[in-house]
Amino acid sequence: MGWLGLEGHRALVMGAGGLGVACVRGLVEAGARVAVVDVDEAKLKALRDDPALAGAEVRVFPADVTGSEACERAVTAAADALGGLDVLVHAVGTNDRRPVVDVPDEVWERILTLNLSSAFYAGRAAGRLMRGSGRGSMVFFSSVSSRLAHKHHAPYAASKGGLDQLVKVMAREWAADGVTVNAVAPGYTETELTREYLDRPGMREEMVGLVPAGRLGTPEDVVGAVLYLASRQASFVTGQVLYVDGGRTLV
Repeated sequence: MGWLGLEGHRALVMGAGGLGVACVRGLVEAGARVAVVDVDEAKLKALRDDPALAGAEVRVFPADVTGSEACERAVTAAADALGGLDVLVHAVGTNDRRPVVDVPDEVWERILTLNLSSAFYAGRAAGRLMRGSGRGSMVFFSSVSSRLAHKHHAPYAASKGGLDQLVKVMAREWAADGVTVNAVAPGYTETELTREYLDRPGMREEMVGLVPAGRLGTPEDVVGAVLYLASRQASFVTGQVLYVDGGRTLV
């Protein structure tokens, strides 16, 4: 994977769930040195014990990234441990499916904070470091929900739509500093976040029926897009949202 130019790069992955773990594995395979931040210490332990990462240099930092100061400290700690920061992958998010009229304030605020505010805090902290070094790449996880009007997705869709615009503004502001900022937008993907929903009677079949590729995505399906956007091959690509959706947004 040398063509990516990621060997020796210092990468921070925020989120040790299915998508985050898949990105960690991909970055390690590409030769990057990786730090991972998550609030769930059990997930971080599972990551350290992952046989696929045996022998790899992966640092872990428990932190609640929904707070500005805590997120800033986590980014700084990871960069200090790695000796700098070349790549940021933000793979943090949650959903709560219910009609708009049934969404309580707490749910709205919790989803917006985790999905959008944490991206702002992390991007701002990483941006300061990357601008200072004159290079860097950031990849945020958006969703097809930022573009499609899925019912029962109001807070999630709003957070991802906001994220798409945040990515574009950061990209615009930092392009001249050698920093690229992009997003990947997975379609219907089997993760911890979607497992319970997909296990409802008939739901998996319904979701598959909406995807021209005829199947749901996996965390591994998005890794190639993330690695590309993080790599030197995408040094002139910034402010873009790359859909990894099996054609879902085509129909």
